[in-house]
Amino acid sequence: MVSSLISTWLAQVPTPEELQQQITLDSQVLGEQFYFFTVVIMWLIHVGFMSYEAGAARRKNVMSTAMKNILTIAVVTPTFYYFGWYIYGCFEEGWPKHGHSSPEVEGLDILVGFCQNTAPWAAQMGPNLQDHISAVFFLAFLLFSWTTGSIMSGALIERVRLSAYLILTALLGSVVWIMDAAWGWSAGGWLVTGFGFHDAIASCVVHGVAGAFTFGVLLNLGPRIGKYTTDGLARTFRGHNTHLTLMGLMLIFTGFYGFYAACLVIQSTIFPGWLNIYFSPTTLGAIAFVITIGFAGGFTGGWFASRGDPFWTLSGGLAGVISVSAGADVYHPSLAYLLSISGGMIAVWAGGYIEKQLRVDDAVGAVAVHGVCGFYGIFLVGIFAGGYPTGINNIPSSMGGQLMGALAFLPLAFLPGYAVSWILKRLNLLRVPPEVELEGLDMAEFQQDFYPEFERVPEIVIEPDGREVDGAPVLLDAYWQTTNGRAPTPVGAGAEERS
Repeated sequence: MVSSLISTWLAQVPTPEELQQQITLDSQVLGEQFYFFTVVIMWLIHVGFMSYEAGAARRKNVMSTAMKNILTIAVVTPTFYYFGWYIYGCFEEGWPKHGHSSPEVEGLDILVGFCQNTAPWAAQMGPNLQDHISAVFFLAFLLFSWTTGSIMSGALIERVRLSAYLILTALLGSVVWIMDAAWGWSAGGWLVTGFGFHDAIASCVVHGVAGAFTFGVLLNLGPRIGKYTTDGLARTFRGHNTHLTLMGLMLIFTGFYGFYAACLVIQSTIFPGWLNIYFSPTTLGAIAFVITIGFAGGFTGGWFASRGDPFWTLSGGLAGVISVSAGADVYHPSLAYLLSISGGMIAVWAGGYIEKQLRVDDAVGAVAVHGVCGFYGIFLVGIFAGGYPTGINNIPSSMGGQLMGALAFLPLAFLPGYAVSWILKRLNLLRVPPEVELEGLDMAEFQQDFYPEFERVPEIVIEPDGREVDGAPVLLDAYWQTTNGRAPTPVGAGAEERS
């Protein structure tokens, strides 16, 4: 009897091969769950962007601003599925040198054939019981793509045509940023394998590139009517709800924890359990340290540089995190704190320079916060993490490698943004008519006021000397100048041209 029970029990014990299969399956399911929940958390970034931009808009443009963020998802999702992800899989070596077998990189046999696995017709791009990772990993990158569009969205509010914005956001989210990600934010990217480029949590490949693309668009879009005086001095338009803007920023900050986590590779059965995007070892705790300290430092820098301005204090927190994201996998928290303070301060100074000296009307400071601090972040790695081995072949990071990345990404981002927006401008498709801008996009697009229970109060404009004045005469005068043959304030001109 006993021997029979023992025999039955031994027959049920898994063999070493079966045990290994079970462990592998457990690890894969854990990875699938991990990326799924990072995607859920990252949705808060887009809730935040919608709230942030709607609060920064004037009452007459609230719903049109919110709808741009919603339709970003509607446009970028299919374009990224049908060709954006394919670009990431096939262009890591610069172009598909080996066809669908690309990339073929020494030491990275695991990536061979990744190109064919990212095609929309591949088995990995649909229900597949043998693959627990490809779908959720794709979704994480899709959320990154939405983020690039949302970064641009805020800068263009209150005067861009919806159709033009959707064309530009599809280009940015499904072509431009994912191309630079293939080059410098993948284990097989030519910038990584050849130069040791290091941007672990996407300071530049997401934020910097989106900011540079946006700057190119803004040069063609021009300022909002009445933004600048005839002398080229900047007025300030009050957003309709600063509390909503600040709440939106806090939601973005919450979603950033999911963003940071999704930038890692989880391997629960291999020490240390986590790898960065380049397959170099790190831990989830290391990046959590940096993002939390980075927010604190950024708030501090933004508060001091802006002298307590609420908008720039919170924007400084975002700028601080972006500044330390490139080296978040290796920075000590004390170093991250100091660097994020500098990032928050730089964002405030850059935002003022762009608005007042270059006369580029960036409604939410996106170029300063994302663009300037994104590129600043990769330079900091060259200074403070030079020599750190990057990637499976342990190529040392260096200032030269970081500069090579900047030289590749800046034209890749700026030129398409400028060129396509210039074409749209020439076709009179980039900007809404002046009459629509003056009335407000909500009335023109939806024929209704979305706050009917509240009386409409006169719009207030803050003059360059700080005086608060009734906005109607200012905007009507600026409208008359725009529509009666007098040239509006030039965009991109410096202060020396005014003198």
